[in-house]
Amino acid sequence: MVLPPDPTKAPVMPTLDFAGPGLFGPETGLGMPTCLLCVCLSGSVYCDDADLTQIPPLPKETTHFYGRFNKIKEVKATDFRNLNQLKRIDLTGNQISKVDEDAFRSLPQLQDLLLADNRIQALPELPVTLRHIDVRNNQLKSAGIHEEGFKELNQLEFLYLSNNQLDYIPTPLPESLRALHLQNNNIQSLHQDTFCNKHDINYVRHALEDIRLDANPIDINLYARAYICLPRLPVGGAH
Repeated sequence: MVLPPDPTKAPVMPTLDFAGPGLFGPETGLGMPTCLLCVCLSGSVYCDDADLTQIPPLPKETTHFYGRFNKIKEVKATDFRNLNQLKRIDLTGNQISKVDEDAFRSLPQLQDLLLADNRIQALPELPVTLRHIDVRNNQLKSAGIHEEGFKELNQLEFLYLSNNQLDYIPTPLPESLRALHLQNNNIQSLHQDTFCNKHDINYVRHALEDIRLDANPIDINLYARAYICLPRLPVGGAH
């Protein structure tokens, strides 16, 4: 005989138990606790505004992960392990101050990395497959970017670094770059090789048409030779 539910007892709601014995997540390909509270749809996992304090264990087939507007403070090296189909990570609007060095490096298909509106001071090593990087409105310092950290990213088209604490433009920049936003930093000078090639007067950087340098302590009018190879002038002026 099946007894009816006791109306005096509150129903037990599902929770995301990330500290369990590892029954879910990319190692198993299950990830069911995440999909109970987030929306999992055709490879996309939507966890926006879910009061998360850490990245949940994701199904192995995840291609797009949206964890915007939560309370996540750290991205760990294990958070995206074995997610070989992952193409987009969007963690905009969290409280992230630490990103482990191996957090993204092993993701073979990652194209979009969106980390705007956090507290990040340093970037880890990045996969060469990236096309779109957005780290606007953080606390990123020039010392927190790997030397020549963007050089090998030969598919990178959009690099948004505005509203940070950068002292100089992170060079060399890949030829594929179409947009570079650096407004509201602390950039004070340009060099002839920042965008162009001082050893080749015929060199033209065709793709880079959108450069924002406004609200920096730099007068771009003093550095005409630094962007003679560009199809359009950077935005920015004297202060």
